[in-house]
Amino acid sequence: QVRLEESGGGLVQPGGSLRLSCGASGITFMMNAVGWYRQAPGKQRELVASISRGGTTYYADSVKGRFTISRDTAKNTVYLQMNSLKPEDTGIYYCNAGYRLLGPYWGQGTQVTVSS
Repeated sequence: QVRLEESGGGLVQPGGSLRLSCGASGITFMMNAVGWYRQAPGKQRELVASISRGGTTYYADSVKGRFTISRDTAKNTVYLQMNSLKPEDTGIYYCNAGYRLLGPYWGQGTQVTVSS
């Protein structure tokens, strides 16, 4: 059984930083594509960043230069380092994995709130 678990969310002031983690059991991240998605209140879920099986990364224009996705194969964990956070980054952040992007496996999400 595949299980993804996000952690690291919280309340942060504008300009601050957070690092989200996505740990997994039942799936090896190195052999799958992993994406971080977020859903803001009243909006559709959107892709924020992803890392392919080969290690190629993608970032939405809104987070380029501020967010970094990385993978620790030894810990089977994918991280999302978020710097220079803005109020519009507020939302629930979900980890997703599968053989291709937008795979069948989702975590339960972690809340990120950027507010003064």
